[in-house]
Amino acid sequence: MILTKQYRCIHSASCQCTKGHLSEDMIFLVFHNLNWNPKLIATLSCVCKWFDDLAKRVLWKEFCRTRAPKMLCDLQSNGSHIVDGNWRALGKLLIYCSGCTKGGLFNSIQIPGHFVYQTRFSRTSGKSFLLPQCRTDVLYVCDPCEHLDQGEEGDVGFFRGIFKSFATSKVRKMLINKGAKLHPTEVCPYCKAKLWSMLQAKMIPQSASCRLGSYDDCIEYYVCLNGHMLGICTLLPLSDSEEASELE
Repeated sequence: MILTKQYRCIHSASCQCTKGHLSEDMIFLVFHNLNWNPKLIATLSCVCKWFDDLAKRVLWKEFCRTRAPKMLCDLQSNGSHIVDGNWRALGKLLIYCSGCTKGGLFNSIQIPGHFVYQTRFSRTSGKSFLLPQCRTDVLYVCDPCEHLDQGEEGDVGFFRGIFKSFATSKVRKMLINKGAKLHPTEVCPYCKAKLWSMLQAKMIPQSASCRLGSYDDCIEYYVCLNGHMLGICTLLPLSDSEEASELE
């Protein structure tokens, strides 16, 4: 006989939900019919701790499986547990461009974060962000989210990604061997973990700017302790970026 795992009720004494609410199974069916709408999942999470826990365990997991099934299958293959317990972080990574604040992670410009409704993550593109000696690692990276005409900064692109089995990756091992320092104040916008600067560690290959269609000296990205990647670049004019793609 298979027993369903029981979860401790985490309603607070003042929570109105203790007077009665839908069961987990019913909420699952409702959100299945809503196609795992991420804004509604986020809204439900704000109701109380019980709904937040349900969203973390179940709803964000189903959202990720529906939005990026092939990537999820790969990330969880070979016994990898990179996603376990971090479904909300991965869900946010899939649909949210973090932007930047002045004096923050990228320091130079203020661009608010926002939802991105369609994003393509590519394992092939991820190879371009790895040094040759690290290209056995698996990294999924999305196309840059373009923010055009940002004054002196020009056309700015934000990109994000995730490593498979980051804890055993060559990138992590190299960062540790180099004695790379974690950012003293800023944390990953997706999981709140500390961040390594790939620019400071001198681990950004030229192929990354070619893949993004950006200037060589205007690209920066960070990797957090959980293997999430986020970065910024200044995009080349369209004709120049096409030439860069051909060179790659």
